[in-house]
Amino acid sequence: MLSATRIWAVMAKEFIQLTRDHLAYAMILIMPILQLVLFGYAINDDPRNLPTAVYVQDHGSFSRSFLSALTNSGYFRITQSANSQAELDRALARGEVQFAVVIPQDFTRRVVRGENPTVLIEADAADPSATGGALAALAGLPGQALARDLTGPLVRSTQGAPFEVIVHRRYNPEGITAFNIVPGLLGVILSMTLVMMTSLAMARERERGTLESLLATPVRPLEVMIGKLAPYVGVGVVQVTLFLVMARLLFDVPMAGGWDALVVGVMLFIVGSLALGFFLSTLAQTQMQAMQMSIFYILPSMLLSGFLFPFRGMPDWAQALGSLIPVTHFLRIVRGALLKGVGLADAWPSVMALAAFVVVVTALAIVRYRTTLD
Repeated sequence: MLSATRIWAVMAKEFIQLTRDHLAYAMILIMPILQLVLFGYAINDDPRNLPTAVYVQDHGSFSRSFLSALTNSGYFRITQSANSQAELDRALARGEVQFAVVIPQDFTRRVVRGENPTVLIEADAADPSATGGALAALAGLPGQALARDLTGPLVRSTQGAPFEVIVHRRYNPEGITAFNIVPGLLGVILSMTLVMMTSLAMARERERGTLESLLATPVRPLEVMIGKLAPYVGVGVVQVTLFLVMARLLFDVPMAGGWDALVVGVMLFIVGSLALGFFLSTLAQTQMQAMQMSIFYILPSMLLSGFLFPFRGMPDWAQALGSLIPVTHFLRIVRGALLKGVGLADAWPSVMALAAFVVVVTALAIVRYRTTLD
């Protein structure tokens, strides 16, 4: 016969044990709230106010009206004014802007004469979902931008649209989603495997009691850390090599160059991920806790880094949080190198961010590591 008293006793024991496991308690309460906030407020499939650089060679009133109409569409936010095409190319390659606009030198004169001049808009199409809405909004722009300027005789001289917008999708002109997702997947895979593998390995030693023997040796904390992480560096390198080969063979992902930035970025990210796993293991008492903390790190990394959703589609506060996540900078390096051929000279902001991450996490791991059991 079932005993309600015994069942109640087991239930009470489980509730007490759950409340004592603060990490599990936090996961139960915080994870749903975190997902609700991120999906409800931070995720946006139709990004607006995208940074745009302009190269204006004609400073007439028609050019100003066109730029005003571009801004009023809600999709474009002019952040840079370039003095040459080379500056535009550099801004696009570095990821500083999403669009580059070129207004030709004779724009005003040709509009007045009804010669239908062209305005060039170049889009960083490495992430097709980030530019789709903005490019669609350009369809009606030529017929509306100069509506207030073209009055009287000018109306008769400009039959139809007064100018034409030419769109040039760069880095992924065919809008192939795999070209954006597959390189980004490298950061997620390394995070999931290296962070979790390292944290679980140390937590397993603590559970089995073998950590006590290690702590009894005269090995210094930094020496323990290097010895523990060195084998996993090789694992990470093998993963990256295999991933790039398969990405090329299966998905025909472009390998545009930028190998110096890619190699430095990969090594920094591998070391940083391993150091983070080591740090998490110093906080966890069990393998379950180590896994929970790893998931707590991986989930925001996937949602706020620009891997699944356009980074610039998120609000400013979410972009600020995303900029603190190392996966964000690693994805910029990988996508920049493979799709744009961006080298170390242009990728240095993301490289420096990863280097700072490695230094900070390594220092925290060493401080947290103890040469005694307590």
